[in-house]
Amino acid sequence: MTAVVYHQREVRRARYAVAAVFAVHGAVTGSFATRVPWIQDHASVSAGQLGLALAFPALGASVAMPLAGRISHRFGARTALRGLLALWTLSLVLPALAPNLLALCLALFVYGASAGMSDVAMNALGVEVENRLGRSIMSGLHGMWSAGALIGSAAGTLAAHLGADARLHHTLTAAVLTVLGFTACAWVLDLQPAEDEDPPPRFALPPKSALLIGAVGFCAVFAEGASLDWSAVYLRQRLETSAGLAAACTTGFTFTMAIARIAGDKVVDRFGSVRTVRAGGVLAVAGGLLVVAAGHPAVAMTGFALMGLGIAVVVPLCFAAAGRSGPNPSQAIAGVATITYTSGLVAPGAIGGLAQATSLVVSFGLVTVLACGLAVFAGVLRAGDRDRPKISGPGAAVPDPRP
Repeated sequence: MTAVVYHQREVRRARYAVAAVFAVHGAVTGSFATRVPWIQDHASVSAGQLGLALAFPALGASVAMPLAGRISHRFGARTALRGLLALWTLSLVLPALAPNLLALCLALFVYGASAGMSDVAMNALGVEVENRLGRSIMSGLHGMWSAGALIGSAAGTLAAHLGADARLHHTLTAAVLTVLGFTACAWVLDLQPAEDEDPPPRFALPPKSALLIGAVGFCAVFAEGASLDWSAVYLRQRLETSAGLAAACTTGFTFTMAIARIAGDKVVDRFGSVRTVRAGGVLAVAGGLLVVAAGHPAVAMTGFALMGLGIAVVVPLCFAAAGRSGPNPSQAIAGVATITYTSGLVAPGAIGGLAQATSLVVSFGLVTVLACGLAVFAGVLRAGDRDRPKISGPGAAVPDPRP
């Protein structure tokens, strides 16, 4: 991309615009998640068939994410994000229209593909804004995604409570979010490829740097997916709590992650990516040990909350490091995103399979071991910290040089 010099006021405006894009992206996910039971009934699929169908978003994302860089090169970052985000918001309608299992799988494949491509495009622009501001913003951007997901799920919960048809609910939601996303994209940075810049390949293996960074993200997303899908089950089956208390544990985990992401940028600016992730890894390991050893619900809930705090900022920092790890940020971010999506796809089934063969305690012992990887391998994020470019020009900020 060409090195266009923006005034700091324009960069700050672009930051708020990208934050709005993240919130819109999250709202789609929250809106979909609350209507899955309605979609299951409408498509007349069993629990096992639904589980199969819900694997297709991750498959679609993994296949399509490498295309995001080429689309951005062809149309420019702003136009590409506008189109990909609109594709994502409008794809919300598709699953509710599916009359059977095959149609639902196809709809969710498209849904996941558009999610992944827009995810790569908005993270690439987020990294560019962060570089130009010279301070961390990626954690806050992902916090806005979580906030958008909470808003979308709240609206979906209300729609479900009122017995609204999900086809109508998702059509109206998609229309509103498309307009909001289209408006927000008008203020993001309009980056264009240099005249002599070769287009990225349609499909390519992630660069080595992305593999190492993605491995750190894999550990964090595995712990996140395991906790989101199995924390309530853990309390219900292992500690024999009420359904309400078990659900509250999952809510608490989600809440601590959202709060940590929103507040995480100040911590990163103060201590740097490496020390922040290492400290987060220590918190996550401590939380995992509490979960494994818990004999009382309060102890397990504290453990899950600590895991939420510990892993919250890891994925945003992995995307930021990937975007600064080589000459093609979109390709590196797509590589990291593919690895983390794969982790999210693998984690719930791996936890369930291991629990079936042994116990949930052993399953979360595995989560705890993987959380150790955050503390041990956090150093791969250091290069991204040190290589953050210094942007000159009117009103440009000076980057923080600390690792």
